[in-house]
Amino acid sequence: MPSDPPRSPVGVTIAPSLMCADLCRLSESVKELEDHGIDILHIDIMDARFVPNMPLGLETLKQLRSMTDLPYDVHLMVEDNGFFIERFAEIGARMISVHAESAIHLDRTLGLIRSHGIRPGVALTPASPLSTIEWVLDQLDFVLLMTVNPGFAGQELVEGSLRKIADCRRLLEDRGIEIPIEVDGNVGFENIPEMVSAGAEILVAGTSSVFHPGASVGENIRKTWESVEIGLRDD
Repeated sequence: MPSDPPRSPVGVTIAPSLMCADLCRLSESVKELEDHGIDILHIDIMDARFVPNMPLGLETLKQLRSMTDLPYDVHLMVEDNGFFIERFAEIGARMISVHAESAIHLDRTLGLIRSHGIRPGVALTPASPLSTIEWVLDQLDFVLLMTVNPGFAGQELVEGSLRKIADCRRLLEDRGIEIPIEVDGNVGFENIPEMVSAGAEILVAGTSSVFHPGASVGENIRKTWESVEIGLRDD
């Protein structure tokens, strides 16, 4: 059984999205994240079909794997989940989430992830109802809620996303299921307190927080944790 996703002492994990890092100096960017106490990397994989973008390639991530011990949290936004699950089983991943909207046989796909000793999760776009995961809850080690439409950084929060996080937390509690909710999309300094208060425990941090252009990565990480602490106080 794979180990639990790493978490900070306060029970919240910051997972910087590598697609928002400086891709021309990716290994240096990851070293900087390590130096500032980050303990997991969020990897967005796109195929230019399920979503119209393709920021990170397999060979790049394979080479980066040998340069850092930080675990990979892989978010697949692709049509052929099986192909990419096999590739990341070879490269090395701690967690893999697949979009319910992309998996014809979701139960089988989650089983394939777990068969490689990787923690499986389901990702939902903003318009996908929580009922989509009702019959695979016992297969999940986490749920990833998109709070923007998948494919691009820098988007505005979709209306109703914060309520969806809270509804998901209630759904899990009602079923007696203790797994983290991961949130991806405009996870910014202003939104983080409400996301954490609503029940988010893994924060995919991009251009609205850790990679915000207005300050250094170190300063941004500090501000991100300050936002987390506000959310925990309001919980």
